[in-house]
Amino acid sequence: MTSATTSATTSATASAPFSSRTAYAAAHVVADPFGGNAPGAPAAVDWDATLAFRCHLWSLGFGVADAMDTAQRGMGLDWAATSELIARSGAEARAVGGLLACGAGTDHLPPVPAAGSGGAPAVSTAGPAAGLAAVRAGYEQQIEAVEAAGARVILMASRQLAATARGPEDYHRVYGALLAQTREPVILHWLGTMFDPALDGYWAGPGADLDAAADSVLTLIKEHADRIDGIKVSLLDADRETALRAALPPGVRLYTGDDFHYPELIRSGSDALLGVFDPIAVPAAAALRALDAGDTGRYEELLAPTVPLARHLFAAPTFHYKTGIVFLAWLTGHQDHFGMVAGAQSGRSAVHLLELHRLALAAGIIQDEDLAAARLRQYCDVMGVRQ
Repeated sequence: MTSATTSATTSATASAPFSSRTAYAAAHVVADPFGGNAPGAPAAVDWDATLAFRCHLWSLGFGVADAMDTAQRGMGLDWAATSELIARSGAEARAVGGLLACGAGTDHLPPVPAAGSGGAPAVSTAGPAAGLAAVRAGYEQQIEAVEAAGARVILMASRQLAATARGPEDYHRVYGALLAQTREPVILHWLGTMFDPALDGYWAGPGADLDAAADSVLTLIKEHADRIDGIKVSLLDADRETALRAALPPGVRLYTGDDFHYPELIRSGSDALLGVFDPIAVPAAAALRALDAGDTGRYEELLAPTVPLARHLFAAPTFHYKTGIVFLAWLTGHQDHFGMVAGAQSGRSAVHLLELHRLALAAGIIQDEDLAAARLRQYCDVMGVRQ
């Protein structure tokens, strides 16, 4: 194991970033195979393998978006492990010269029952104002950890804020206070309910539709444009993303988080912060270099075979996409086992994962086909599945 302040891969160096787009790959964590990692247990992480994968992404030219939902935030990666991940990734980024942004949220706070659920709020019993203050304090604690690591802050969507806020003004109050104190412009985070059902009505309040949410977040961005680097949008709705991108103030980026429509959205002007870049990093990096060179034909040729893989990987229930990402990392040799924190390797069926292997071959992301085939046989033997 390495300390949080010592580089595990001192010989690695980051490649120059892409020139036409800013592109972050949201990276998964590698579980410690000898850790408990049962559902509800503290997360045990293989730090060497986890940091080595980040160096792989940096070596291709990607920035790393760390401690995000791809790293199982809200699905097994507790705050103790998350804060260590942020510190270790920050040290590694400094050692190799890599671009790093990390998620700051409120997932270390107790859950809050949604409005109308009949339960007493767990964050505060003193009413909505006190609940919002607790949410703000929770964000501030995590922002401090991200800034201490030298990373850009990604203000993750908060389940506690979604359950506490009554309307757009509550979101503006919390986010406005946070934006006023961060050291550098942040990336906002709009995650759709297909990724996290607890975020219904985000930006606008309980029961609000996406039009109201878009109006609210656009108002927030315009009021604080100098404090916002961009907004990551993960709604799987290309038309809505394109409309929001066109309405943003100059200098504020739209980071696509659309793992279904990313080739056309990036080509048409979106920057990117994508979980799908984790498994397709090699062809995606080549495609972005082609875009840098103005070769859109080559760009499309490289990304087109990855889209069927991405659509299967992120199929409903979408929030289990992390299982497929780790399965592919195992098949491609980036880790030595198919295990996840919180036992999340059980999140997809054998049928789903076998199809994922087929699509990965077609997408060209499996370079050692013999290794992948041997590991697939191991999986099938354990599951009692005939190929």
